[in-house]
Amino acid sequence: MAAAAGGAGGGGSAALGDSGAIDYSVHEAWNEATNVYLLVVLASLALLVYTRRNKRRILRIFTLPPAAETPAEPNFYNSMKKIRLRQQLEMYSIGVMMRSFSETEVDDDEWR
Repeated sequence: MAAAAGGAGGGGSAALGDSGAIDYSVHEAWNEATNVYLLVVLASLALLVYTRRNKRRILRIFTLPPAAETPAEPNFYNSMKKIRLRQQLEMYSIGVMMRSFSETEVDDDEWR
């Protein structure tokens, strides 16, 4: 009857060995598993507290730097101003060159 009660109880046969002594390896494995779960829960709580305190620092890691953004309209107009300034400078240098060229060869009638 004791063997039938041990088998019907479910957990009784797993914890008892052949000699009837209690097997503590199951309890040790359960202890280690609960310790690991406890460490995981504590680490996740610590990480949650850290992220709440340092939210801006963490978000700064994932944001793109301002130089990597798409050019906005002021940058477009600044580049257009630079292009226009370069064109004016080229025209001025061509004018100065033509003026100096025409002053040096005034006597030559082939160019007029």
